[in-house]
Amino acid sequence: MEHKILFTDLDDTLLDEDKKICRENREKIAQMLKQGHYFVIATGRPTATGKIVVKELGLTMPGCYMASFNGAVIYDCAAQRVLAQRTIPLYLAKEILDEAHKERLYIHSYQSDIILTEEHGPELEFYLSKVKMEYQLVQDIYSRLYNEPNKLIMIDLEGQGRLSDFRERHAVLKEQVNSFFSRNEYLEICPKDTDKGSAVSYISQFLGIPTEHTVAVGDERNDVPMMQAAHVGVAVANSHPQAKEAADYITDRDSAHGAIAEVIDKFILA
Repeated sequence: MEHKILFTDLDDTLLDEDKKICRENREKIAQMLKQGHYFVIATGRPTATGKIVVKELGLTMPGCYMASFNGAVIYDCAAQRVLAQRTIPLYLAKEILDEAHKERLYIHSYQSDIILTEEHGPELEFYLSKVKMEYQLVQDIYSRLYNEPNKLIMIDLEGQGRLSDFRERHAVLKEQVNSFFSRNEYLEICPKDTDKGSAVSYISQFLGIPTEHTVAVGDERNDVPMMQAAHVGVAVANSHPQAKEAADYITDRDSAHGAIAEVIDKFILA
């Protein structure tokens, strides 16, 4: 049998908008793992919250992996071990933080599985409503970055406009790191050459599985590199238009009604 890898985004792809997984998705994932295929959660979420979801879903057996922080951390769910990680150099983190402060844009980072933030306002509350995670309110994020961070994130609840403008005017965000939107309110800032597509390449090589046997499923703009890196890129029915445009296949079902089960039946178990 030819073993395959299924890469899937988490929120609004594997999970519905209430952060639940349907019974059919669970059953099909168990079936593909039993047959020796591999299952990878690829998420923008921090590793800490990703591991909580992995445990809740029972994805701790051999064959299960996770790419967190949009591919900056590669994690073996069975061995509970980080296989690889990429970080943003501290001097670049400082430059980005300083520029965000000048323009009064909300930004936070992460350290030791904790959010580091200088403001407890609506942006943080919005983020915490999506990602359950501990945070620490500090006077200066940079001074508390004892290690190079895996990611920074800028948030503007008014939408993409100011964030897009900020990105266009600061070359560092296009030349020295990788920045992209995961939703209109979030500008994700990751290490250079790092996204969910780089995770597809790393894990495929690590497992010795040719690209021809990979499938990637997502719903948002940060999923597009993953969909393009895999042999088959799939957008779920409830996807952002840019994800649908990049897809080789669009599911009939949405994230609440077994979209991942549909993909497993069509591309993994068929």
